[in-house]
Amino acid sequence: MFKKLFVGLLVLLAAIGLVACDNGSSGVEAKEEGSTLVIRVWNDEFIGRFRDFYPGYVKTNPDGTDLLDDGTIVKWIQVANDNNAYQIALDAALANQNSAAANDKVDIFLIEADYATKYANDRYALDVHGDLKIKESVVADMYQYTKDIVTDEDGILRALSWQATPGLFAYRADIAREVLGTDVPAEVQAKIDTWAKFDTVAAQMKTKSYSMLSGYDDAFRAYSNNTSAKWVNDKNEVVVDQQILNWIKQTKNYSTNGYNNGNGLWSDGWQSDQGSTGNVFGFFYSTWGINFTLLGNSLDDADAPKEVGNGLFGEYRVVQGPASYYWGGTWIVGAKGTDNPTLVKDIMIKMTANPAIAESITREVEDYTNNKTAMTKIANDATYGSAFLGGQNHIALFTSAAQKIDMSNASPYDQGLNEGIQTAMKDYFAGTSTFDQAWTRFKEIIGEKYPELKFPTTPAEPK
Repeated sequence: MFKKLFVGLLVLLAAIGLVACDNGSSGVEAKEEGSTLVIRVWNDEFIGRFRDFYPGYVKTNPDGTDLLDDGTIVKWIQVANDNNAYQIALDAALANQNSAAANDKVDIFLIEADYATKYANDRYALDVHGDLKIKESVVADMYQYTKDIVTDEDGILRALSWQATPGLFAYRADIAREVLGTDVPAEVQAKIDTWAKFDTVAAQMKTKSYSMLSGYDDAFRAYSNNTSAKWVNDKNEVVVDQQILNWIKQTKNYSTNGYNNGNGLWSDGWQSDQGSTGNVFGFFYSTWGINFTLLGNSLDDADAPKEVGNGLFGEYRVVQGPASYYWGGTWIVGAKGTDNPTLVKDIMIKMTANPAIAESITREVEDYTNNKTAMTKIANDATYGSAFLGGQNHIALFTSAAQKIDMSNASPYDQGLNEGIQTAMKDYFAGTSTFDQAWTRFKEIIGEKYPELKFPTTPAEPK
């Protein structure tokens, strides 16, 4: 109703000559808004959140678009993140934003941590406070890091997120009982709270025919999120942090000793390892991963009720593990040139800053939302527990971990470099290439994606 009144007022003012078209640099024009809202995403996570929790959602049409209560049609454009495909498609769409037909203009696009700094600037994104007129008080209860990473060099906030993404280590309680003699989270945490202890438990798991991790990439984020500097310095040189070398050393050791199953992240083997036929002790996952990925992979029957008896439902627990880290996170960006600024503003406020909606999302789907008051309330709720995690209140753990997240070393190149180093090292971990050959492959991958970057040194093989 507010949108209808707003549009009607603009039309009336225009008719009596009081409104002039604003073609300035803000990207927001005072004019009647469009009939179609275009949102670009890389998976269906936000689509589900939007349909389940945005108050204006009415229904999904047969063609996959959504109908809102004011008559607006929401058109979703989904392109997978793999090999930078989402960014490539988004870049092309934003480059054509000014000439695009009204119903094809990008109104909202999503970004994740690995490339947030690339888009959170004046070239692509509206100013949350200046353009969209979202008050500072509205975002005051969000975790600071979720604002810092999408604040540009001029101090302007360019996006908002409905979630915070601290990471934990999810382990199988049944394996813990057999190998460690306990499945109690505090006791398991004490056994793996350093990397040295983690390695010791990995050796224990091997003696019982279990793997500590599924594959090569599982621990990557727990290392890469604790680097001392950015991947790329101010000379456009790729800098390989000691934490990355530590990950390479550990993963080579695990691969050689049979402490992992040699699977790649997101592969069929990696996903099946999370179910009842798997032999893997645990997985590094952030907030979205536990409810969005691990739960689904743990079930024997995806169409049956999510309850104890269906696969490993109820047999996972979570602990902090050997290092604090984060993984991912999704931000909502109001695209410059949108013809739906009022609706964009409404969606951003309700989906990221409404404490009642934030609490509902967490209680209903176990996502960790970006509202400190709502999360503290659930963390302190003695009656709250995740059935999937055997009744454990994982929100309490996440609340502690979220305060430690530091994204000051994020760079626009993170997705490509993170994926590149993981891809290039696979043959080295498998024993089919030397470290130097894998490093050469890494340079080739990055040279194709980011030809402007330089490699001043070749690190020695970590031993």
